[in-house]
Amino acid sequence: MTTPMTTQEIERFFEKLSAINPNPKGELESVNPFTLLIAVVLSARATDKGVNKATKELFKVADTPQKMLVLGEEGLKRYINTIGLYNAKARNIMGLCQKLVNDFGGQIPDNRDALESLPGVGRKTANVVLNAAFHEPVIAVDTHIFRVSNRTGLANGKTPLDVEKELMKRIPSRWLKNAHHWLVLHGRYICVARKPHCPVCPVREECHYPHKTKAL
Repeated sequence: MTTPMTTQEIERFFEKLSAINPNPKGELESVNPFTLLIAVVLSARATDKGVNKATKELFKVADTPQKMLVLGEEGLKRYINTIGLYNAKARNIMGLCQKLVNDFGGQIPDNRDALESLPGVGRKTANVVLNAAFHEPVIAVDTHIFRVSNRTGLANGKTPLDVEKELMKRIPSRWLKNAHHWLVLHGRYICVARKPHCPVCPVREECHYPHKTKAL
């Protein structure tokens, strides 16, 4: 287990990421909170690039729960059949759209419990929507954030929920709103799984990873 960063190191860690990218954004494309939710559901075990390619045309015809229901499950499958697990995802999307219409007036709820009541929506997906659509200071721990947190000493934990709780305790409040995006992007492009790009990492001085890679 990597030794934990100090409070001062965590502050510098986010100061540096903020200086490089003051307004970080997620890479899933969407036009409103509903399409964001659908994109996140589709992104499970799929790449953002692959999801964006499928949803580019889908969201032109179905950007509300009502329109998605009119499209129907078979119609939806024709747009998303390049995405892994598309049959199950199409079924869940139809179910969540029906529940949105029946229980929430077609609107995306802005609280975690309500979001998690939707078919195919777990804590991670709910947190992404709360953060990206409603600007809530929450963190969705995906594989990138789980790896970065444990590897650097930012937050140690054996499960995504453990890491999420540690991050919420350890990250200063002024960084929380954007922390999710900074950490995802850092894990996707710098602190990658097999061989992290430590020589070009902007936060290598704060990172406690004991096996930093040498020059590329």
